Amino acid sequence: MTRLSIIGVGRIGGEVAYLTALQKLVDEIFLYDISSSLLKSQILDLQHADLDVTITTEIKDFYTSDVCVFSAGMPRNPSVKTRADLLFANLPAVTQWGRYLKKFEGNLITVTNPMDINNYILWKYSELEKNRCIGFGGQLDSARFGIELKNIDISEPAWVLGEHGEHQVPFFSSFSQNVPSDIREKILANLRSSSMQVIHGKAGTVFGPVRHIASLVDAIVADKREILPCSCILDGEYGICDCSLGVPAKLGREGIISIIEKPLDEWERGHLSEAGEFAQSLCKNELVVR
Repeated sequence: MTRLSIIGVGRIGGEVAYLTALQKLVDEIFLYDISSSLLKSQILDLQHADLDVTITTEIKDFYTSDVCVFSAGMPRNPSVKTRADLLFANLPAVTQWGRYLKKFEGNLITVTNPMDINNYILWKYSELEKNRCIGFGGQLDSARFGIELKNIDISEPAWVLGEHGEHQVPFFSSFSQNVPSDIREKILANLRSSSMQVIHGKAGTVFGPVRHIASLVDAIVADKREILPCSCILDGEYGICDCSLGVPAKLGREGIISIIEKPLDEWERGHLSEAGEFAQSLCKNELVVR
């Protein structure tokens, strides 16, 4: 039996529960939310969908879950300029659940923004092994990058490294054709604003994140050993440490099997270094990790 836990069952968490059940990725789902009325409503709505999945709210089931999707906290909205602006608003929920995760036996997928920083905080507070702390965002950024590439007639695999935010790093150097720096910067600017185009129209992103979170759950529980862009606790990879940052990683039942270090050109190295410095500055904040 495969069990998924979802902490925070709002717009993203609730839809992840629905899609993973619909796709039959898991047999049982533990749900938790600070709002008891929302939790009850989401459970009832899932039951009305008549899906072949067991729903539980017993805390013992959380601790023995195979995967936990952490999506608790305040989501980004039109008034929140960057994901990093949510750090201190979401810090209480993150630190509280970081302590609960000390008894957790499975793999963690961090979704709550700012995702990279929260993935690092949850790792610090929970004392889980680094390979069991996986941050979501790279797949979504890479899908958005793929759309940008189509606009310049490039049909090659799209990868985005770095922070899931203003300091993301689209990976150009593996392409068969050169992309000049001015075009790169234009694409990067478009990627930074892509989520806001959705948020301004419908108050939040849903379909893109949920689809990719479900595929990340699948890669882990099905032991696919697939290489995906995700946020990992770095310890010298790409010359970066003391933070969590988006890199290519092979994933399976044990979480992160290995981090893949791709060769980078000067533009990519410079932007990834800036991403690392930015993430480190927030991870080392005395209010974040005491």
